Amino acid sequence: MKASDFAYECPSSLTEALGLLAEADIDTRALAGGQSLMPMMNFRLAQPERLLDLNRIEELRFIRETHDAVEIGAMTRMAELEQSTLVSTHQPLIAKALPFIAHPAIRNRGTVGGSLALADPAAELPAIALALDAQIHVASHAGSRIIASQDCFLGPYETALADDELIELIYFPKATPDQKFAFYEIARRHGDYAMAGVAVAIRGAPAIADARVAFFGISDRAVRAEACETALVGQALSDQAAVTAALEQVGQLSCFGDLHADVATKQHLSRVVLKRALAELNS
Repeated sequence: MKASDFAYECPSSLTEALGLLAEADIDTRALAGGQSLMPMMNFRLAQPERLLDLNRIEELRFIRETHDAVEIGAMTRMAELEQSTLVSTHQPLIAKALPFIAHPAIRNRGTVGGSLALADPAAELPAIALALDAQIHVASHAGSRIIASQDCFLGPYETALADDELIELIYFPKATPDQKFAFYEIARRHGDYAMAGVAVAIRGAPAIADARVAFFGISDRAVRAEACETALVGQALSDQAAVTAALEQVGQLSCFGDLHADVATKQHLSRVVLKRALAELNS
C-alpha cells in the first residue's frame, strides 16, 4: 500500500516547527527518523494531514556534558550515541543497550527523541530512560516544561506529550562511581523487538542503597518494577535470598500477551531476563 495524500513541511528551526505544530486546524505528525511512522503511513495505520519533517533542525542534534548530566538532543541519531565517548563514559547503560536496538541501518536514521515519543512497548530506550531517572524536556509554541520519565509513558504509543509539543532534549544524570548497570533482553533474532527485556541500575556496595528496574516488551509500556526494587534495597547481590525475593516480585507486574508469547510466557521471560541481569551485576 501507499500512504494517503499529505502536506509536507520541513522547517529549519525549532521555533518554526513549533509554530506549525500550533496550528490546530490541520492534523500534523512530526517526522524524526521515520523508521516507524513511514511504515505506519504506508499501511494507513496513520493518516496525518501533514508531515512536519524535523531533520533540518540542527539545534536538536547534540550530545553535551554538564556538571551532573549528559544532555542528548531529540534529533540525535542512535548511531551517534554509539560513537560518543561522553555516552560510554558517563552513561554505560545506554552504551550496553545500543547494540540491541534494531540493526545498524536503523540506528543510522533512528533518533532518541523519536523512539521516546513513539513509546513502543517493546523499545529499549523508554526503559533505559526509566532506569536512569531521565528528564524529558519538551517545548511548544507557548513555552517549555520537563516531564519525568516515570510520568511520560502512558500506554502503547501514548505519552504525556501534548499534540503541540516536541521533545527538545533528554537529561540523563551522570553515572556515579558507586553505580552498576545491567541490560538483558530476549528476542527471536538479534535486532528484533524484545519479547522481554530489562534495564537495571543499582547504587551502593555491598548493600544496595538504591535500585531501579525497568522492563520492556512485557506490558503495554515500559514499566518500573518497584516491588523488585524494594526487594533488592538493603541487600547484597551476592545474597541468593535477595535475588530470589526480587524474582518472586516479578509476578506483581501486569504482563500482556502478544503474537509471540502469552501472558504466562511473558512472566516467565521477565524472570529470566531479570535473573541474568542480576547475575551480570554480581559477576
